[in-house]
Amino acid sequence: MTASGTQHRSWKEAVTTYRQPRVLAMRFQGFSAGLPLLLVFGTLSGWLARVGIDKSTIGHISWVALLYGLKFIWSPLVDRVRIPLLHPLLGQRRSWMLLAQLGVISGLLLMASSDPMVNLTALVYAAILVAFASATQDIAIDAWRIEAMPVEFQGAMSGTYQMGYRLGMLLAGGGAFTLAYYYSWSFAYISLALCMVLGIITTLLIPEPTHTVSRDTWQQEEKVVAFMERSAHLPDAVRHAYSWFIGAVICPFTEFFIRNGKFALLILLFIGLFRLTDITMGIMATPFYVDMGYTDLEIGLVTKSIGLFITIVGALLGGTLVVRYGIMSTLLLGAILAAATNLVFVALALLPPDVLYLAMVIGADNLSAGIAGSAFIAYLSGLTNRAYTATQYALFSSLMLLPAKFMGGFSGDVVEGFGYVSFFLYTAALGVPSILLILYLRNKPFNGTAH
Repeated sequence: MTASGTQHRSWKEAVTTYRQPRVLAMRFQGFSAGLPLLLVFGTLSGWLARVGIDKSTIGHISWVALLYGLKFIWSPLVDRVRIPLLHPLLGQRRSWMLLAQLGVISGLLLMASSDPMVNLTALVYAAILVAFASATQDIAIDAWRIEAMPVEFQGAMSGTYQMGYRLGMLLAGGGAFTLAYYYSWSFAYISLALCMVLGIITTLLIPEPTHTVSRDTWQQEEKVVAFMERSAHLPDAVRHAYSWFIGAVICPFTEFFIRNGKFALLILLFIGLFRLTDITMGIMATPFYVDMGYTDLEIGLVTKSIGLFITIVGALLGGTLVVRYGIMSTLLLGAILAAATNLVFVALALLPPDVLYLAMVIGADNLSAGIAGSAFIAYLSGLTNRAYTATQYALFSSLMLLPAKFMGGFSGDVVEGFGYVSFFLYTAALGVPSILLILYLRNKPFNGTAH
């Protein structure tokens, strides 16, 4: 194991990693994870706008998607609670995946049967069910992905996951609008609910990963047991509640700090900073294209078709680079490219509108996003302890998004105050701290996934 996170492999070994059955399975689980998101966010907003719901109400309903950022709250349940009937048949990870996928399908069918002009409340409750079940599915799929393959294969796992995820989002976006145009919104949501069956079939076919726990983890939990033995004077119900809470909620956090020592806070800081540059820029990307004079057709064609394809290529390339050169080296490359491509937008802002320029810039941006995304997911996967896979990864992924989403909220103010050129320089500068942190952390031996 190198400081970069994996042993170096040949290009042939790196590419053939994608033939692994469990790596291939991630395409379908990624599709199942990416499909529901837009159906409770952008696509749902489009549906409501088409039927005449006011923009204020649409904005409030979009808060349903906040459940994705709060999934760390109930992630301990996915780690610890065994689902009756399903657990003996499927195991811990697959039973939660199946239950969540059934929840998504049920919620989508309820949304399809709801008329927003007659009973908007029922539609909102159904959307909440979809978002909650979808976020739970994300927790379970992430846990399965991390436990199913060693850390050196996580780049390939994240690459195929991103590929499926993007295809799911494409179907839930452009596919849903197309079906709604030719048929109805109800038909669109029913059709997409049926597409979730692909995820269920995959869940039933894939094996349950082996769940191993390190000696250090057992020693930590033995301290919890000793504490509970000293609390024999408490009522049994209270002792059991304390025991579960400490083991499921407290131990995952303390274990991370014990394992990483003085580097723990720096690692968390890096996780919170890494997505600042691309998320902040991305919020103003479409308004920028509009203000530059590009038509809706040009924007849609380049961003939704060419951009999607390039992102998938970048994700697969990023996964290959992780296997070939290691996590930290690929992560550094991704961070540099993410910041540098924001500078390319400066040139686009200074040039006259031209679809070729637009395609080149979006291609470069999406390629770097795919590479960085695969490396970052592999890095987060390597940070988790398999005794607390779901809880720790949910925490990391939430920390990855929340600071960036908050900072991104000020992006419009920067554009209005200083213009697009200064804005893109600003977003590029936001990537510098994460690059410096990678240069520092790459000299620290990478722990890999704790078993």
